[in-house]
Amino acid sequence: MGHAFEGVDEVELAGVTPDQVWEAIATGPGIDSWFMGANEVEPGAVVKQAFVQYQAAHPVTAWEPGKRLAYGGEKGPDGRFIAYEFLIEGRDQGSTVVRMVASGFLPGDDWADEFEAMTAGGAMFWNTLVTYLRHFAGRTARPVTVVGPSIEDWPAMWTRLGRKLGLDAAPGAGDRVDLDDGVVYYANSQTVGIRTENAMYRFFQGLNGALIAMHHVFTDDHRDERTWSTWMGDLS
Repeated sequence: MGHAFEGVDEVELAGVTPDQVWEAIATGPGIDSWFMGANEVEPGAVVKQAFVQYQAAHPVTAWEPGKRLAYGGEKGPDGRFIAYEFLIEGRDQGSTVVRMVASGFLPGDDWADEFEAMTAGGAMFWNTLVTYLRHFAGRTARPVTVVGPSIEDWPAMWTRLGRKLGLDAAPGAGDRVDLDDGVVYYANSQTVGIRTENAMYRFFQGLNGALIAMHHVFTDDHRDERTWSTWMGDLS
């Protein structure tokens, strides 16, 4: 059967320029600073993404610097595809409107769980982009990716994470946490994102049942992948 989908997000960002948005969405270092894995952009040609064992090269279908970027849409043998479009509009009062459209198709009768995870993860990615542009625009992050323990009871795991962060329950947007004096900038049933002065720390429910960290660090930090793996070890 399968499922076709399209999602639209839009935000107006005060004090952010179209050039800063373009740098964030259309360069490898910019995408590294808010999305996932390692990214490389060949201007006007292709967007390459590498995340754990996932490798992709998405053709660019629209390239108008400072205004419009679109890529993806290539179909697999089963009809699966995903495509992204970003529209950028500068406003007179020094703000910029960013609109993102994500569309695609998930094949098969078992698409629902994947779509739920894609929707939850997509909301986190969008909110991370917005947070990056509001608080870190122009800075480049080092991405840190860790596949953590397998989780059987996710609601209980989020509660354990909350307690590890100094809370009484699962983290929610606006909560102040003990991790580097951070604040939760977004959370849903499958993700938690924390902003600090020099980093964005994110935790995801992976499709394979593992807890996955996808962090972005803007300064030198002694906590590498092994350190974070140990930090996450008692959350299973």
